[in-house]
Amino acid sequence: MHDGRSIPRVIQLHTMGSASRVAIVGVGEVGGAVAYNLALNSIPGELLLVDLDLNLRNAQIEDLSDVIYSTNSSTRVRPATYREAAQSDLVVITAASKHTLGKRPSILVFATDLWFFQGQTTVDYTSRNTSMIREVMEAMKPFRPDTVLLVVANPVDLLTSLAKDMAGLPPSQVIGTGTTLDTYRLRGMVASRALVSPSAVDAFVVGRHGEDQVVTWSSASIGAVPNADVQMFNALDRNRIELICKRRSQSIIRGKGSAPFGIASVAANLCCSVILDKRAVYPVSHFQEQYGCCLSMPAVIGRKGILSSVPLSLDAGEEVAVKASGKLVKESVESIQRDWCTIHHKYGCM
Repeated sequence: MHDGRSIPRVIQLHTMGSASRVAIVGVGEVGGAVAYNLALNSIPGELLLVDLDLNLRNAQIEDLSDVIYSTNSSTRVRPATYREAAQSDLVVITAASKHTLGKRPSILVFATDLWFFQGQTTVDYTSRNTSMIREVMEAMKPFRPDTVLLVVANPVDLLTSLAKDMAGLPPSQVIGTGTTLDTYRLRGMVASRALVSPSAVDAFVVGRHGEDQVVTWSSASIGAVPNADVQMFNALDRNRIELICKRRSQSIIRGKGSAPFGIASVAANLCCSVILDKRAVYPVSHFQEQYGCCLSMPAVIGRKGILSSVPLSLDAGEEVAVKASGKLVKESVESIQRDWCTIHHKYGCM
């Protein structure tokens, strides 16, 4: 019972949300959808939008203002500079190279999941987006010491690792969306086959988001019953489910040109967990000391970013796969940083 001497947590959470500031860097399809989710639910007191395309940014502000007026949202939305964004409680980075079907992509539009189509190579995509993260980070620094960064752009583990090294913030304050959306997809597919709610399925996708991501079948359960004791698990076509998890965004993009809603919803959920200090568990990309880079593993997310990692039991095959992913990300980070040191002396060595 409340004794009058302490503030009830529900009031604390409301106060934290109303006084908070969230900045979104890159307000195209994904960034705009994140902003819509946040404004609709009055999560931050102030929402700052940053984009190189000022016409796009201003149009998004006008559109979001209509949302605020029509829903009585308490969120205030306004334009901001990179330096202003860096003084926010939370900075969401969605700016990235867009994936287009059958065309060369534009240089600075906005992120969806990682798929490569005709005219766009892995090297093209990675080069553009690593350059983007460097430019964005340099434009924003220095950050407020307690700012939390959320990287939504892909390749998310690589960009989160680079952002961590450039931000000058504690590693726990730099997060990537990682395999959170993949985990929701996995749970949804298992639930539909088991005829239960997705919330009854406890299973994670971990490691490096994309083709190398790992489903933790060994520790999966339904209603707290281990998979070894659930007959349905034995009948699942696990390889097919894993493939669908990896390729769902490709299917969506082929049908409608982009896939912003799912990842924007995930990003908004993570924003809520940070701003409201909800301490929810998500498989986000964050620094893994044993691998020397950022990979997705379950973690408790709160106002200070990663509050703690959640131990996850992996079998031998899963452990090997995650370790291999970590090696690839770490090597990519080191290669990019060497190139930056050689070509761009003004940035210094990472």
